Amino acid sequence: MTLIIHGRASSSNVQAVMWGAAELGLAVERKDVGGRFGGTDTPAFRRMNPMGLVPVLEDGDRVMFESAAILRYLVTQYGEGGVVASPRDDMWAEWAKHTLCRSFTVPLFWAYYRTPEAVRDLAAVGHALRQFEANLAVAMSERGARAWMSGETLGLADIWVGHILYRYFTLDLDRRVPAGTQDYYDALTERAAYRTHVMVDYSELKGRLSF
Repeated sequence: MTLIIHGRASSSNVQAVMWGAAELGLAVERKDVGGRFGGTDTPAFRRMNPMGLVPVLEDGDRVMFESAAILRYLVTQYGEGGVVASPRDDMWAEWAKHTLCRSFTVPLFWAYYRTPEAVRDLAAVGHALRQFEANLAVAMSERGARAWMSGETLGLADIWVGHILYRYFTLDLDRRVPAGTQDYYDALTERAAYRTHVMVDYSELKGRLSF
């Protein structure tokens, strides 16, 4: 059975789910919903997710929202070693989702790229950049000499750490890249699933302060 993911390709949370599904070798049909495509306010979509946000997963009669929950479900239901989801990995995945990603998405990506240039608060952006990099340094310290956050096999923690790095490395920012991050990112870019689902043109979001 083909899984269905509702969500636009330029959504970072959709990217995380699509990347994880691809690493698991799952067949997924993605439907363009949200952003310039609209569709999140329809009664049919609100029945799937009352909050009107993407992504939403349909797996037969099962419907799920919240990207982290969707990824855990896919790994638990369909994972056969392709993506690690140990208790330690799940712990760091939660941290990455709720601390690392939170320090990037709104205070940095939204405040810089999605805010019109004329009204950007560059001082706040600069502060957010340093805070994000401090969090990223924590992740790289935990990774240590291992290939991945999860060890020798990519895991849930890597998906949540890795899926925002394409934007971090491609934004025109005064980066101070924490030790270990560049080689980690380089290894991610060698993965076909990462290139397909994460290294996606996000220019449609420039200066657009809306979902």
